[in-house]
Amino acid sequence: MTEEQIALSRRAVACRGFRWMAGMRTANEERVIGVMRDGVLHLCAPLDAALESVSITRVFFDSSGSCLPDLTDPATVGCLLALVREAWGTAIIVSYSYDDGLWETMWEGATAAGWCGRGDTEAAALVTALESAP
Repeated sequence: MTEEQIALSRRAVACRGFRWMAGMRTANEERVIGVMRDGVLHLCAPLDAALESVSITRVFFDSSGSCLPDLTDPATVGCLLALVREAWGTAIIVSYSYDDGLWETMWEGATAAGWCGRGDTEAAALVTALESAP
């Protein structure tokens, strides 16, 4: 990952609404197959099936912020979109604006200027939206 991508990942982890989700990939190229929350292990699939289907796996617990998400990974970006929708409490759409060359996140029913996050990449727009969530 580039320095810019690492900085964006650090911003994501620092957000109040960020949490690790099964399916995300870490910057170390490990796929998160389970997450410890409230003392309970949540797996995205039965452990045996997950271990057979993914070459690099991890049952994940990291509250220190030392591990970063890979925001170039489509599954991780999809999880980030789910977190943004949860944080805003409404439907969120992501689109590319050809007018200014930026990605934008908008809440349901917003006007053309009603974006909640913008950025050079889809992930950057989502991180900005997560940072600005109410």
